[in-house]
Amino acid sequence: MKRAHDRALAPASLEALARVRRALREQATAACPAPHKPQPPADGPLLFRRAVADATPLPPVNRAEPARPRPKPIARQRLRDEQQVLVDALADPWDWEAAVSTGEELFFSRPGVPTAALRKLRRGGWVIKGELDLHGHTGDEARVALALFLNRCMKDDRRCVRIIHGKGLGSKNRLPVLKNKVRHWLMQREDVLAFCQARAVDGGTGAVIVLLKSSTR
Repeated sequence: MKRAHDRALAPASLEALARVRRALREQATAACPAPHKPQPPADGPLLFRRAVADATPLPPVNRAEPARPRPKPIARQRLRDEQQVLVDALADPWDWEAAVSTGEELFFSRPGVPTAALRKLRRGGWVIKGELDLHGHTGDEARVALALFLNRCMKDDRRCVRIIHGKGLGSKNRLPVLKNKVRHWLMQREDVLAFCQARAVDGGTGAVIVLLKSSTR
């Protein structure tokens, strides 16, 4: 009889034990909540805007502007002085406006220039390394332009260059005023060894070919 009684109580005892275990697990879960998942960091600029939402902006006159670099001063007087030096360096000793063309070939050479170099210049044997066109220039403009051009040629060691002064067809009385001026200006330059009228293919009576000193010596 006792064994039959034990077999009748066994399922009930197991069920009661299971209920106790479930109760213990629920208590343990309530006492230890699930770990908190970390939240992604909030947007920094958004948080800043929220923090200063009630702030009042300063008026524009009270704002601190970043310092701007001051532009370098332009040496206007020095530029004017240099410009005047160029003008004075190629001065007109008399009234070239009244000069007339003699019809003779334009030619000049300094003492000591080899005859072979002059012959080569007149025959177009030198390679022309630069050119200046004075068409449309007034006398003063042409004088400054010529001085600047020759200075650049000396700096770049251009030995042979061409100056286009025109034939004077568009000038008053149709006289080659710039031709005579250019001849005189070139004779004043120590760096000019020789010059001659250009060949027909290089401009003829409207241009002059100039031989300069070597700047490498």
